[in-house]
Amino acid sequence: MTADAAALLFRTTFGSDPTGVWSAPGRVNLIGEHTDYNSGLCLPIALPHRTFVAAKPREDDLVRVVSAQGDGLVEVPLAEVAPGRPGGWAAYVAGVPWALRRAGYAVTGLDVAVDGRVPLGAGLSSSAALECAVGAAASDLFHLDLLAGDVGRTTLAAACVDAENTIAQAPTGGMDQSAALLASEGHALLLDCRDGHTEQVPFDLSAHGLALLVVDTRAQHALVDGQYAQRRDSCEAAVRELGVASLREVPAEGLEERLSALSSDVLRRRARHVVTEISRVQQAVTSLRSNDFRAVGELFLASHASMRDDFEISVAELDTAVESAVAAGALGARMTGGGFGGSAIALVPADRAPAVQATVREAFAARGFRSPDSFLVTASGAADRDR
Repeated sequence: MTADAAALLFRTTFGSDPTGVWSAPGRVNLIGEHTDYNSGLCLPIALPHRTFVAAKPREDDLVRVVSAQGDGLVEVPLAEVAPGRPGGWAAYVAGVPWALRRAGYAVTGLDVAVDGRVPLGAGLSSSAALECAVGAAASDLFHLDLLAGDVGRTTLAAACVDAENTIAQAPTGGMDQSAALLASEGHALLLDCRDGHTEQVPFDLSAHGLALLVVDTRAQHALVDGQYAQRRDSCEAAVRELGVASLREVPAEGLEERLSALSSDVLRRRARHVVTEISRVQQAVTSLRSNDFRAVGELFLASHASMRDDFEISVAELDTAVESAVAAGALGARMTGGGFGGSAIALVPADRAPAVQATVREAFAARGFRSPDSFLVTASGAADRDR
């Protein structure tokens, strides 16, 4: 178990046993991309892949953190945590107690050992898994009682978002942290980012002879290189020009007439994606509840086309993954996550999964791309204490 590995790393590094071990999952978003920061809807599931954190509180202000995937011990006093400090992966750890303290909670320093099993750079929210595992640890270590129910977990998710936005300086919208803290096994999480309302939507593909395949394209994926922020800026510009509170307020009906008021084709395309994507989430939930998986597959394809053509966040590897998966028998496929690399998902007949995986690998090889990694996933549970 990686809980044991995290505990062993803690003992080796800090010379004592941790108080406990906590973990949080990565996520894939079934549909609803770049809608979270537009007060829209999204539909993620938690992955079985988790990040494990062994931790122990300190009496002083120091945060000390080591990772099995990192390069040595990082130390920083909480009073010195600030935008960009510490840099790199440690920002996602130190930022969480900093954000909890900023939210008014009595938090001191802590020692942390991390063992992350969410694929890095794959668009599967390894950063949110790390933040939320640290947040879960902090909740228990400092007796904050934020894991007891959805209200506390929502509060903790907000602190993790603050840590990522402010300290790690990545403009995430909050879907990832909500999925990591609120997801339920066997369900997708319908998240309304306007009011924070959530619903659990049954997502048991195996009962219908289906499976969800994740294809990590291994194309470079980083949200801090400015592209994600540019898309968010475009959405905010469209909101200002349309005179609405958010793109959530723009109805899908009569959309083209509304979009004609925007000053550029780029803004029209960006806004079109968001408005139609919110509608696709609503349709996907209806289809899942009625077990209409062919309709879900068609919505996956429409979503990918919108992200490729209107939002312009796909890359050749993602397009190849989608096209080859469908050619091999997938009901539908789409890129997932922030884009510009990362992963695609495909809804496949379970007995066709190996053939789909082989076809995707062959398509990548034919185009000279790095060989992708692919794996089947099920909807898993939220962040919690492991021991």
